[in-house]
Amino acid sequence: MIDQDRRDLLRGAIEDLYFGYRTFTALPDRLLSELGLGRTHHRILHFVGRDPGLSVGELLGVLEVSKQAVHRPLKDLDERGLIALTHDAADRRVRRLTLTPAGHALEARLTSVQMDLLSTAFDGLTETEIATWQQVMRRLARGE
Repeated sequence: MIDQDRRDLLRGAIEDLYFGYRTFTALPDRLLSELGLGRTHHRILHFVGRDPGLSVGELLGVLEVSKQAVHRPLKDLDERGLIALTHDAADRRVRRLTLTPAGHALEARLTSVQMDLLSTAFDGLTETEIATWQQVMRRLARGE
């Protein structure tokens, strides 16, 4: 059983995550909304930008979503000229994803907003404190 002090700490951590994530996503969400896009579009742009040539299957694995969950957002991004889908040279069943120049520009705009927020949040922290934050985030991502 979790004691009351630990329970209070954990409730506070939940609120910190909630409010931090709300701020972290607010401006990108607003920019995306103006374009009729959402967070799934943003995640696709981010990960394809980080790993050009990523296959659709690999993207599904990174995002841990179904093919149905990304079908419409991928179609939207393709139709808007933000992402390019090409067939793999060795296996035509595999579709590879890259950002177009317009996709790079949008991804860079969204990422720069979030990098600015993180840069400000990290100001004044030691390398050890930042490494601790990264460790907590990675443990959460792994479900530890």
